[in-house]
Amino acid sequence: MTAVTRTTSAQTPTERTGARTEEAADVISGARERIDALDDRIIGLVQERMAVSAVIQDARIESGGRRVNLSREMEVLAHYSDALGKPGTALAMTLLELCRGRI
Repeated sequence: MTAVTRTTSAQTPTERTGARTEEAADVISGARERIDALDDRIIGLVQERMAVSAVIQDARIESGGRRVNLSREMEVLAHYSDALGKPGTALAMTLLELCRGRI
């Protein structure tokens, strides 16, 4: 079996983007940079959400409550579903799983 080596630096902009013109490659490259920046912000927000959720869970547990509040999770699921449709539900489920912590 032969390993395939990807050398993106040696590729032309049209090869890297799949565009058929240099102009389209420039648009795609710029948009990809913006997406990368947005992804970095989203990751940071998810990490912040995880930290805030941990504070809530700690307070709930210390007061004798359960780690997870299912009615609240249903509210979150509905919020994402209303805003983003069916994929929003899957996204919310992933966020809830990430934010439940490892207690």
